[in-house]
Amino acid sequence: MNPPFDPPSILLHAPQLGENIGSAARVMLNFGFTDLRLICPRDGWPNPAAETLSAGAFISGLEVSVHETLESAFAGLTYLVATTARIRGLEKQVLSTAQTISTLSKRSQAGFGRSGLLFGSESSGLPNEVVAGVDHILTYPVSAGFSSLNLAMAVGVFCSAWAEQMGDFTPVSSEPAAKLADQSPASRDDVLRLFQHFEEELDAANYFYPPEKTPVMIQNLRAAL
Repeated sequence: MNPPFDPPSILLHAPQLGENIGSAARVMLNFGFTDLRLICPRDGWPNPAAETLSAGAFISGLEVSVHETLESAFAGLTYLVATTARIRGLEKQVLSTAQTISTLSKRSQAGFGRSGLLFGSESSGLPNEVVAGVDHILTYPVSAGFSSLNLAMAVGVFCSAWAEQMGDFTPVSSEPAAKLADQSPASRDDVLRLFQHFEEELDAANYFYPPEKTPVMIQNLRAAL
């Protein structure tokens, strides 16, 4: 059974190996995901190593876009989840895979626009300043003694869970969906502009003191909003 809604976009932040990008693309298309966004891939794009491991995904319906900034990569998205195995000192709700998929499906049914799943680089994952700007955190129930997942495997875990859960999807009643639809979700572009305006006003009011702590203070403010 095909899922009733388009799956979310998959965003890879600073991916390093072309092989991992190609493997991620392959497993995405296996489960019906077609929008892959690369943010500052280390080895540039296109990448022959990615082509080899993709098993033809790039010519079979999967679309790839390359972005130099987060603002560009987030364009058109109204909800963003950071996938990370580490709990950070940020005020962000941590969701399970099932909770994430439920939230995504309800937002799609309410016409809230496209969502995205953000994955970090192979060597260091997602930096705190990136996680601070998302809506929620998704953490897999991996072993505490061996929690490191290969990038393509991490993408595959979610894609498989999405396809399985959405195959058994039961639409919510029309009344809750209508109530959600009455709300107008902001795009990530709008949210980023709000952050920037808010921070400029605080800076003008000399809120950021001492100056050397400004980046951490901004990070914490974004995480709390």
